[in-house]
Amino acid sequence: MMIRKLSLFSLVAFIAVAVACGGGSEMESMPADEPVTDMAPGPTTGDGAPMFEVDPFWPKTLPNNWLLGSTIGVAVDSRDHVWVVHRGNLGANEMPAALDPPFAEECCHPAPPILEFDPEGNLVGHWGGPGEGYDWPESNHGIAVDSMDNVWIGGNGGTDSHVLKFTRAGEFLLQVGEHDHEGPDSLSTTRYSQVAKVRYEPAANEVYIADGYGNRRVAVVDADTGELKRFWGAYGNEPNDDELPRYDLANAPAHGTVSTDMSGDPQFRNPVHCADPTTDGLVYACDRPGNRVQVFTTEGEFVEEIYLATKTLGSGSVWDIAFSRDDDQTFAYVADGVNQQVHVLRRKPLEYLYSFGSGGRMSGQFFGTHSLEVDSQGNIYTTETFEGKRVQKFRYVGMGNPSGNVGVPWPQ
Repeated sequence: MMIRKLSLFSLVAFIAVAVACGGGSEMESMPADEPVTDMAPGPTTGDGAPMFEVDPFWPKTLPNNWLLGSTIGVAVDSRDHVWVVHRGNLGANEMPAALDPPFAEECCHPAPPILEFDPEGNLVGHWGGPGEGYDWPESNHGIAVDSMDNVWIGGNGGTDSHVLKFTRAGEFLLQVGEHDHEGPDSLSTTRYSQVAKVRYEPAANEVYIADGYGNRRVAVVDADTGELKRFWGAYGNEPNDDELPRYDLANAPAHGTVSTDMSGDPQFRNPVHCADPTTDGLVYACDRPGNRVQVFTTEGEFVEEIYLATKTLGSGSVWDIAFSRDDDQTFAYVADGVNQQVHVLRRKPLEYLYSFGSGGRMSGQFFGTHSLEVDSQGNIYTTETFEGKRVQKFRYVGMGNPSGNVGVPWPQ
């Protein structure tokens, strides 16, 4: 096992870049609510699996004739407010009123990049875009909210090699990593490479970076200073950027296979699409095109891995992961943006339980299932990229004994 640890990290470079959404750095957010303390029962331990149904009325209609573009990150804060980041990459026929000259009087316009919804689905805050002192990503990607309700975002555009930290009102706090991407370098101590996702771990006050679309590693930084503390590749190996052979479909493990023998690809395939810590000191990394979730200690020691939908080629089956909010975080949920499903796992012992969802644009279906997160009530929020361009809510409705793919979880 090879884990790189570092003690010093410098970050600079402040050059404004343009974004598809435009709109500058105007900020607007409602006053903060109190943190959620009265939690309804969520998924429980024991037999069975958590069940869900789509809420077709969440969220509420956006104001100002705003539309979402590719929606590529979701987070939930201490008040159960749902944060979404999107790209605003709308076609001319979707936003004729925003063209120059406009082709329509009212509809439509790209929404600001960062949106905050209350638990009822009302839009209560919005901000984002280029501003003074930081480099807004060329292509927004991933969002996290830490225990102080600061907001972190990454980017996977051609020039994106950094992570940004803001207050919940959009005030710039920190840029982690030097801007101006120079290509993959999985051993770099100053640059990241098209970051896919960031997640906060409160016990050590650290941020985990899924790095990424260019690099092939999990990186960990100090949440206050941005100091790079350690990083690792697949199986805890030192990462490298050598070309990997084609995914071996003929010899792929069966769906749901759990392994500890480290016999798979010795490096992550691009992108490394998630790196999420749990409350019991583990880290779950999404090797998206490798169709596997690898589990590590917080120091990068390999524990085990699970393979999902292993006949999936192209973009792969393991896009994001989130955990149930019970004390043991008993269950894990994996977004699958090719097969258009959410896979439900038990964490200990690690096992596949069932899946829900199907491809389509109706409520409860998916088109590019990209990211997901869970609130204090056990509800799941999903986002969709490509032409999906939306966020959906799936209400936790109790425990059951499903198997296989149950399809669209429509309200009964």
